[in-house]
Amino acid sequence: MTNRVTVLGSLNVDTTLRLARMPQPGETLLTENKTSAAGGKGANQAVAAARSGAQTRFIGKVGNDEAGRFMVESLTDDQVDTSAIITDETVGTGSAFILLDEAGQNSILVYGGANQQVQAAEVAAVEDEIAQADFLITQFETPQAATLKAFTLAKQHGVTTILNPAPAATIDPAILKVTDLVVPNETESASLTGIPVTDVASMDANAKRFLEMGVKSLIITVGSKGAYYATPAGSGFVPAFKVKAVDTTAAGDTFIGALSSQLKPDLSNIETALTYAQRASSLTVQGLGAMPSIPTYAQVQAASQA
Repeated sequence: MTNRVTVLGSLNVDTTLRLARMPQPGETLLTENKTSAAGGKGANQAVAAARSGAQTRFIGKVGNDEAGRFMVESLTDDQVDTSAIITDETVGTGSAFILLDEAGQNSILVYGGANQQVQAAEVAAVEDEIAQADFLITQFETPQAATLKAFTLAKQHGVTTILNPAPAATIDPAILKVTDLVVPNETESASLTGIPVTDVASMDANAKRFLEMGVKSLIITVGSKGAYYATPAGSGFVPAFKVKAVDTTAAGDTFIGALSSQLKPDLSNIETALTYAQRASSLTVQGLGAMPSIPTYAQVQAASQA
């Protein structure tokens, strides 16, 4: 059965600047290369879900500019339903500037633009689209008031909610109470729970703290090591695939989108879905750019059999 995934999130045009190393404060460096591509955490997650076979919809905002038209076109090219993307006349489309060094590590500067203008009332207007989903995913590149409205509506319709609390932020506690699955990396998890992630025992402690805050299920992504999961049925750790990373941009977004395409709404196949998501993410980091490097279902299957 094909999963139906709706993403409420950000749409950014990413400009990547390649450097030998990161600049020091006050230092000027020459870049080795400059490229632009469609991106934004929300858009990346939606494309990852769609390329892995999910029927995907997007809720978000762009400016009335060339960048906005480019973002909508990019999602449409990947068969993402863009009918719930609104054009804002007051601000420009979101953008991100990515500094990428030779080791494949990145630093990212984000201009929120239209992403920051998504209103709770606009989310309420697409309740029917939310109701038809199996999963609703969001991140923190759009306002938390919109997230709370979307998740509240999703729960009323029995839709499984997935929160990617990135970038790390102070979170409205009400959001966690309507979150089924929270997917932070180790830094984001520690910032939300106050418990540093160092080993499995500390991950178990993070899961317990999230449960106290209202979230029954947790996945912590731990970069090249793998991913920890905890659900009411049990917990475990799924190791990552060892590859040479060229560009880690969108690795986490690919993971979440790919996961949502394979996961059952009751999370009963979480280990299988996690393994698939890890494989998809391992392919993303081997390519340059965010969206261009996100693999298809066929590419993930081929890599699994290689």
